[in-house]
Amino acid sequence: MSRETADGDARTSIKALRSLLNDTGSMANSSSEHADLNTTSPQPHRAEILENPLQTYLLGIIISICGNIVISISLNIQKYAHIRQSQRGSKPYYTSVVWWCGVALMGVGELGNFTAYGFAPASLIAPLGCVAVIASAFISVIFLKETVRVSDIIGGTLAITGTYVLVMFAPHTTTEVTALLIQYYFISWYFLVYISLEVVVFCILLYVYKWRKVTHVVIVLLLVALLASLTVISVKAVSGMIAESIKGQLQLIYPIFYVMVVIMIASCGFQIKFLNQAMKMFDATEVVPINFVFFTASAIVAGIVFYQEFEDLALLNIFMFLFGCLLSFLGVFLIARNKPKIKQDPDFIAMDRISRRSDTDRVEPGANAQTYGSLASKLMCNRRTPEDDDS
Repeated sequence: MSRETADGDARTSIKALRSLLNDTGSMANSSSEHADLNTTSPQPHRAEILENPLQTYLLGIIISICGNIVISISLNIQKYAHIRQSQRGSKPYYTSVVWWCGVALMGVGELGNFTAYGFAPASLIAPLGCVAVIASAFISVIFLKETVRVSDIIGGTLAITGTYVLVMFAPHTTTEVTALLIQYYFISWYFLVYISLEVVVFCILLYVYKWRKVTHVVIVLLLVALLASLTVISVKAVSGMIAESIKGQLQLIYPIFYVMVVIMIASCGFQIKFLNQAMKMFDATEVVPINFVFFTASAIVAGIVFYQEFEDLALLNIFMFLFGCLLSFLGVFLIARNKPKIKQDPDFIAMDRISRRSDTDRVEPGANAQTYGSLASKLMCNRRTPEDDDS
């Protein structure tokens, strides 16, 4: 065989090898593109659960903390407006500019919490609500001249420690909330089982509360908590889809967005209704800590079940996260515990202590009367005289 023939065969072999490599690369590229197409389909939702950038994660935490601080400031402003209007006794509180400023700040704080759900997991944003309780306790000392108790300092320390533990050990992954992902989660079997159990428990509690007339603080606040779980799910869905729309992926054209808006408004409305009923029947120092615990627990469960936020989370992280929640709960209970009551003047007799008497009856001595008011009259009528005994 000549040298020219050997060189030609070698060139042919090299060309064939190059052609084979090109074909293999084309097949790999086509399979990769096919995998990408499958990833963007509604079914494989796992690919949309991405590692959240640290800046975005911290942004959600900062927005939530700032929003809760603004809420605590607004509550103290509204309380100050109530106190000032009651001292003046001239106009209703809703005519006060100060009160409306507090309401406006409340809206800003709630908007901050709403925005935070689009950046961080729901199981983290909900427990951060203890920041509002901590800030309110210390702002009231400066703003309303309230006294600082030892339980306030201990409770604030525990709550701050618990908040730090929550932030450190909470799940650092979040879901890129899209309409297709919400639809997939909405019809998943674990959510359907969860929502079915929630509806059954809600109906039982509502029957006990409305028809059996069992008015216990736990029953009323459990109704609030069950509604709060739907609120958390819908708020995060709406906030996340709005955030994705702002980024350029329009989500507002999907019907699931408006379904979640309706669920959010309805659950918030009924939640406020039952919470107001609890505030009317029970003292605020009893309602606030129990409601915080129930709301936080329902929000965490909702995040775990619907958004699968604890998936692939280490056991140590889960334990420390729950420990941080426990510290926050204890801190809120210590801060919201009963404050010392104001002692009444011993010379003052409250009319609600006298049976069958209204607040218009006189208990002080009359200026021109021979008796000492209605209370003295009652005592005089009950006293038996010697003449009565003889008769």
